[in-house]
Amino acid sequence: MAELDGMRVATLEARMTGALASMISKRGGEPVCAPALREAPLDCADDVRYLLDKLESGSLDVVVFQTGVGARALFKEADEQGRLDFLLDSLRAITTVCRGPKPTAALKQVDVQVSTGIEAPYTTKELLDALTALPVRGKRLMVLQYGERNAALMSALSEQCASVDELCLYEWQLPVDTTPMTSLIDDLLDGCIDVITFTSQVQIRHLYVIAAANDVPANELSDALNSKTIVCAVGPTCAAALADVGVATDTQPEYPKMGHMVNALAEYVGRRELVSR
Repeated sequence: MAELDGMRVATLEARMTGALASMISKRGGEPVCAPALREAPLDCADDVRYLLDKLESGSLDVVVFQTGVGARALFKEADEQGRLDFLLDSLRAITTVCRGPKPTAALKQVDVQVSTGIEAPYTTKELLDALTALPVRGKRLMVLQYGERNAALMSALSEQCASVDELCLYEWQLPVDTTPMTSLIDDLLDGCIDVITFTSQVQIRHLYVIAAANDVPANELSDALNSKTIVCAVGPTCAAALADVGVATDTQPEYPKMGHMVNALAEYVGRRELVSR
């Protein structure tokens, strides 16, 4: 098994910080944790009431769940309104689509069937492919967004569907304490980080926001990432976001999951060591 052999591996993960750090440690790395976001709930009572009313009037054919966090937020708000049982019964009677294993697990926990899933790596492309194959042309959809609006998805669906509504139940914000991110940027510029891992594109955006707030030019940070550290992305969406800021991804896993990412990283490091001998 390839090992990270004491390498300092930065992670910007927030929700699964401990889990990812543990994976890195088990492969011999030294995790450097600098959470780059927090999931801030929104006042969504009226929006959830709108969804429930549309279900009650029979005005929805398909509900698309993009995240487990969004699904659980929906169930919590419906419960607070005293209509959770109605929501779950209604979802069991229509088509449900899940973007990956996390929303799938959230629905299964409340005994709601998933009518169709999508292929890895679970990007907007795979989601649109699955929806087109259903098909959804002429159907009435509701999309649960993740921490920001997926404009590309909504634009594509508006061309196919009779109607497309959306719910935004939480949003991605910077962490309250950004000191760890500032320290990480200093370490990246000084060449003190061997590897940096990205598990969402918003981590990349927030890293550059904090850099700008500390008078670090974007090109200087990108140059440091390209020349002084190994850059590991969890999947193609992250890799594309890195490319947008001029950063090349050195390695990414076949399947966009954290465990696969750490394994791919360790194997990449092992191959580099063999070549350098």
